[in-house]
Amino acid sequence: MPASIGINPRKYLLLVTVIIILALSGQAQIFQVVHSFTGGLDGSHPQAGLTQDKAGNLYSTTTAGGYHGDDCVTSGCGAVIKLSRQGSGWVASPLYAFQGDGGGWLPDAGVIAGSQGNLYGTTSAGGAGNGGFGYGIVYSLQPSSHDCAGGACPWTETVLYQFAAGSDGWQPTLGTLAFDRAGNMYGTTEDGGSNGCYGGFGCGVVFQLTPSNGGWTETVLYSFAGAGDGAYPQSGLLLDQAGNIYGTASSGGIGNCNAYVGGCGVVFELTPTNGGWTETVLYSFTGGADGGVPDGGLAFGPAGVLYGTTEAGGTGNGTVFELVPAHRSQGTWALNTIYAFPGPGLPGPTASVVLDAAGNLYGTTLNGPPDYPPCEGSIFKLSHSYGVWDYSLLHCFTGGSDGGQPYSPVTVDANGNLYGTAYEGGAYGDGVVWQLTPSSSAPGRPTE
Repeated sequence: MPASIGINPRKYLLLVTVIIILALSGQAQIFQVVHSFTGGLDGSHPQAGLTQDKAGNLYSTTTAGGYHGDDCVTSGCGAVIKLSRQGSGWVASPLYAFQGDGGGWLPDAGVIAGSQGNLYGTTSAGGAGNGGFGYGIVYSLQPSSHDCAGGACPWTETVLYQFAAGSDGWQPTLGTLAFDRAGNMYGTTEDGGSNGCYGGFGCGVVFQLTPSNGGWTETVLYSFAGAGDGAYPQSGLLLDQAGNIYGTASSGGIGNCNAYVGGCGVVFELTPTNGGWTETVLYSFTGGADGGVPDGGLAFGPAGVLYGTTEAGGTGNGTVFELVPAHRSQGTWALNTIYAFPGPGLPGPTASVVLDAAGNLYGTTLNGPPDYPPCEGSIFKLSHSYGVWDYSLLHCFTGGSDGGQPYSPVTVDANGNLYGTAYEGGAYGDGVVWQLTPSSSAPGRPTE
């Protein structure tokens, strides 16, 4: 009789967990890490999503890494990189490493490409005042105009605006800038403004930057009061054909999700009126079955429908919602919770969702489904069929080489490939850029 073979229970449990995750998400066939951040010139810990240009290149910001001077925290000031296809893989090229002080640092938000090939973005820190820490800036990056020995040249930064923490706002965080057809830029700051709000720091603003005499002029379009109108906007903005602006504020409104100013967040619209702007709250979250704390931005769907996410509420782990203009002429909108993430109250989706050409929704969650093997975040898909939305788990992050904690939204290319970032994990523990390729043979998670 052969001798018994001892099995380490912990190693066996880990093996079973990995096998189950692979079977559920089909990651062995369709998921791949495009880039593992090293913490060097390429940066570390990406928090924003990716921007894709017309040539298919991807651009990413990182909240740390890059330049390791004395003006920033010890882990670096943050960086911007470009990812270009080379054969069947990708090559990462560092474009700019933030230097701190007046040049800004901590680029929480992603970049947006301008018509001339420049990149535009914000940093949450740096600029003037605050003992060298600053209150955040708006910047542009320009390609180098000359050749460099050994390959790519670093890009050049221009500071377009430095926030002063007054009525002009303070600390632009996760919201990527938006352009209108006239070349004006729009964004949000999480703090500051003309209203006192909690502790006198202000509850955030919606701002516009207008090209003027070779520079840029800031105009505050709306300053949140922290009451029913909302507070602390963190996401970017949407502009429609008529020039109206849509966004979310993570606090304020009704409910009791925020201990400082109250409220569970709102969806708002800003409409140009008589030379100014008027805010209309389209929906105020209660923190219950409808969700609460909409940290992410919005996405346009057919017939003017707005799609978004909440980090909390629902059945405990946040929601995906649609906001339908039921009687738009009367200013009324109807909210439908199209999916509620089950859970014990862990943070769910913190980023916006994106629609593909077929009308499917894609997004990420900061934590994974609690009823499956432990996930350090997930990628999900919602498909609309026969009046209902079906949920599929596309990938469960392990926190290891595949990454973990995806704060970012998903980017979809013309071929249906999905891209995004994860804040942690990877080969060096500094986060990753990932790609998810469609595969008809990849199994999905059963519908809830």
